[in-house]
Amino acid sequence: MPHIEAFHGLRYDLGHVGSLSDVVAPPYDIVNAEMQNALYKRHPSNVIRLILNRDEPGDDDDHNRYTRAARFLKNWRREGVLQADPQAAMYVYHQAFDHAGTTYCRRGFMCRVRLERFGEGNIFPHEETHAAAKADRLRLINSCRANLSQIFGLYPDPDNEAQDLLESATVGAIPVEATDHLGVVHRVWPVVDDQLIAQLSAIVGPKPMYIADGHHRYETACDYRDQLAASGKLTDNHSANYVLTMCVGMSDPGMIVLPTHRLFRGLADLTFNQLGERLGDCFSITAAGGGADAAYQVWEEIETEDQQGTLGFYTAADDRWLLARITPAGAARMADVASDHSTDWQQLGVSLLHRLVIDELLGEESRGAESQGEAGMAKPMYVHDVAEVIQGIEQGDAAGRDATGQQGTGGRFPLAALVMPATLEHIRQISHQQERMPAKSTYFYPKLLSGLIINSLE
Repeated sequence: MPHIEAFHGLRYDLGHVGSLSDVVAPPYDIVNAEMQNALYKRHPSNVIRLILNRDEPGDDDDHNRYTRAARFLKNWRREGVLQADPQAAMYVYHQAFDHAGTTYCRRGFMCRVRLERFGEGNIFPHEETHAAAKADRLRLINSCRANLSQIFGLYPDPDNEAQDLLESATVGAIPVEATDHLGVVHRVWPVVDDQLIAQLSAIVGPKPMYIADGHHRYETACDYRDQLAASGKLTDNHSANYVLTMCVGMSDPGMIVLPTHRLFRGLADLTFNQLGERLGDCFSITAAGGGADAAYQVWEEIETEDQQGTLGFYTAADDRWLLARITPAGAARMADVASDHSTDWQQLGVSLLHRLVIDELLGEESRGAESQGEAGMAKPMYVHDVAEVIQGIEQGDAAGRDATGQQGTGGRFPLAALVMPATLEHIRQISHQQERMPAKSTYFYPKLLSGLIINSLE
C-alpha cells in the first residue's frame, strides 16, 4: 500500500451528543429522501447535515447545501460537539453483523493514505465512476475542507498479520460503539502506540490496495489536492495529500461480497419466449417458474451453481422467470463485442449482463422503447436482496432510484435480472490489468458508517 499515517481524528464528544448511534449515518449514496428526513429528526448534530445536507428554497451559489454543511462543521467544532483527538492515532474498526443465519465480525483500521492517481502507483480502482457524483463531492470537499467519510480499501494479507497486530493493542480497552439502522454494531478503538504503528506500516507498505467502495470520493480527493497544488497552497506534508481510509485485509473472516441485482426500465416488454429468441444461441434457456416469488428459487439455483455465466431473468409481460447459461457461442460473441477488455472482465456476470445481453442482444428493444415514448435506454435500479427484487416487480419503481440516483416514476419494470457478484479474486485480477468493472459489480456488506471519524484537511 502507499504511505499510511496516524492522524488526529475529529470525533463526536459523547458528553454533547449522548449516544453515538444518534449522530452517525450510512454513506450518502445509499440515503434516500425518507432516510435523510429521519436522520435530520434523530439528532440536531447528525452527520447527515454534513454528508448530505438538504436543498432549501432560495438556495443560490452563495447559500446552498454545501455552504450549510461547512457552517455546521465549523460550528460543531467551535462548540465542542466535534473534537480532535489530542494524539495522532490509527483507529481499529469492527463491524459485527448477521447475514444468512451466520454472525460475522469484519475487522479493519482507519488511517490516512497518501493519494496516488489511479494507474500511477499501487492503488487500484475496480469500478467505473460518474462525473456528476464527483462534481457533487468536489463541491462538498471544497466547502468543508475535510474527509467526512472514509474510503474502503482492501489489501492482501493471507495470514491477517496486520490486523492481528492491531488487535493486540485493543485487548482490555473499551471502544466507542454505535448501532446502525440495520442492527450492525460498529466499534472503534484509537491506537496511539508509535512503535506498533511503525510495525503496521512496515507490514502493509509493500502491499497493493484495491478500492472497494468510495471511488468517487477517492478521485475527488485527488482533484482537491491538485487544486491546492495549482494554487501554490499545497506543501508536502499538507493533509490534502492524504485521504481517510478504512483498510481491511482481503482474508479477514468478516469479508463477504453480496450481489447487486437489477430491475430495468427503458426496455420494450418481452415475453419469456421473446427474450429466449433474443438471447439466441448465446445462452441455453431453462424455464424457472412464474410469479414474483419464484425469484427465491431462481436465486438459490444460481448460487448453487456458483457460475458467473448463469443469469436469472424475469419477464413482466407474462410474469415468468428463466435461467440463462452462457454457451461457447455466447462466450465467442462476448469476446467479439468486448474485445477491448480482458478475458477475466468478459467472463464476469455483470459484464455479460450489460455488454452482451442489454447492449448487444437487447439493444433493439431499448430503441423500440424509445419509439414508444419511453426513456430509450435501459436504466437499472440496483437492489441487493431477492426480497427487494420481488418488491420492485410487484410495486414498480416509485420508491427506487436508478443508476443516476434519480427517483423512480412508478412504472412497471419490464425486466429483472439476478446476477452473481464479482469476487475478491476478480477484483484483484481485473484491477491489476488496469481495468474497471461495470458499475455495481460488488456490494460489500455492511456499509461503513459516516460520522465515526472525520479527517480535517486544514
